[in-house]
Amino acid sequence: MRHLILLLVLATLPASVLAQEPVDDEAIKILRDHGLEQSQVMDHLSWMCDVYGPRLTGSPNLRRAQKWAVKTLEGWGLKNAAMEEWGEFGRGWQLDGFSLGVVGENPWPVHGYPKAWTPTLEKTTAEVVSLSGKTKEQIEAMDLKGKIVLMQEMRDAFEPFDGPARRFNSDDLLDMANQASRGDRGRRGTRRNRSSFMRGGQLNNLVFSKQPLAIMDRGSKGQYGTIFVSSASVPRAPGAGRRGGQSSSSKGVKVVPQFTLAVEHYNRLVRLIEKGIPVKMEVALKTQYFEDDLREFNVVAEIPGSDLKDQVVMLGAHFDSWHSGTGATDNGCGSATMMEAMRLLTKLVESKGAPRRTIRIALWSGEEQGLRGSRAYVKKHFAESAGRGQPPTTIHPEHAKLSGYFNMDNGTGKLRGVYLQGNEVIAPIFRAWLKPFHDLGASTLTLNNTGGTDHQSFDGVGLPGFQFIQDPVAYSTQTHHSNMDNWDHAAADDLKQASTIIASFAWHAAQRDAMLPRKPSARDGDN
Repeated sequence: MRHLILLLVLATLPASVLAQEPVDDEAIKILRDHGLEQSQVMDHLSWMCDVYGPRLTGSPNLRRAQKWAVKTLEGWGLKNAAMEEWGEFGRGWQLDGFSLGVVGENPWPVHGYPKAWTPTLEKTTAEVVSLSGKTKEQIEAMDLKGKIVLMQEMRDAFEPFDGPARRFNSDDLLDMANQASRGDRGRRGTRRNRSSFMRGGQLNNLVFSKQPLAIMDRGSKGQYGTIFVSSASVPRAPGAGRRGGQSSSSKGVKVVPQFTLAVEHYNRLVRLIEKGIPVKMEVALKTQYFEDDLREFNVVAEIPGSDLKDQVVMLGAHFDSWHSGTGATDNGCGSATMMEAMRLLTKLVESKGAPRRTIRIALWSGEEQGLRGSRAYVKKHFAESAGRGQPPTTIHPEHAKLSGYFNMDNGTGKLRGVYLQGNEVIAPIFRAWLKPFHDLGASTLTLNNTGGTDHQSFDGVGLPGFQFIQDPVAYSTQTHHSNMDNWDHAAADDLKQASTIIASFAWHAAQRDAMLPRKPSARDGDN
């Protein structure tokens, strides 16, 4: 109730109270003129996606994209633009070509994608078998050597009568504003219920041990040819956690070829097998591993400050993507928006001079593998996390000099406000900064957090780190980690709005007399 009352009171404060937090109207006008009328954000996104996409962590494409970003940021006059190494990631991987199809008297092409880090598979024809409805004992008795194994039962496709895309309405936003902090509001969706046999990874281990030619699944969502694909699995050691042990990106690890199919084609294969009709499939896959250099990098660059230049305001997004699309909504949109925000800030500097604090951009890699790039950066520069809910074990001097970090990673949707991460004391500041953008639909603050992206690396060590509220559009339903994650599904007007607002937030954070307030627990060392 205390949180509810606080948010409702803040929502009704008169303008005279909000005016206590200075707002630079001249700066906002300049940013709106350049950001809404002269935007280059969609061109940035085209370079990232059409030219350099996809940008799988460790891949040559990501390295090329990072070099392009450094050169582009330098061209705008940013200083200290560089690829900053954060450590070893693992081997890179690239998909060079593949084909799938049923062969026989009624041949048909099968729509699917290989999972990342799947090895080359020379063209071959093999019998297809299904594990649908099989018990552990039945699977143990099956001969799977050299066969193509369908790992899952059929999944019903559904007709999207309500449409796959939506924007937040006023009731949605009011509900967010009225919510007390409930911890992470995960953006990755809910996991399907599985038996303990499936949850423990025992099924994969069992099938891997039987030396199949390839294994295939149909994912947990998607229809009409939308396929959600990530990385291949490897056998899990007994007692290893979800991220324990080696992964398919680990150098030298042997990976069974793995594919995710369109649900409609997967279901057809299962139905044929259940009718007792023999099914054979021809598979050909060409990929490359890159194991000579296992290092990975983040891209960083900055606009130097003036009288408070040792203090820093950061904005960022993850630059890496998965491989079946070109990484547009996840997360080229966030990266292009942050780059555009920095470009807008250079236009502002031309008119108003340098900001008081240094403003730094970071484009992270390894986010899709567990926020690895941002976590390594935070560990090197600010503090080492001891785990969720625990105070950091080591705090570096830079920790005291970071005013705040702003992140974007929820697709193409326009900004509607900010997740406050439970930071009540910062609400009046952000509310004042949002007020000039109410006409663009950005006005909501919620104490809640949204999970699964790089702002958590900062918040986890007691630093002010924030993710913006965005319209969902078709992020979770169509584009997030899917083959449909392409430039064409980015909304230009949304990204123009987001770039302008984020540039304004960064400028105002850089100009304040004081740094952004931290949560009381963080100030007291109890975060």
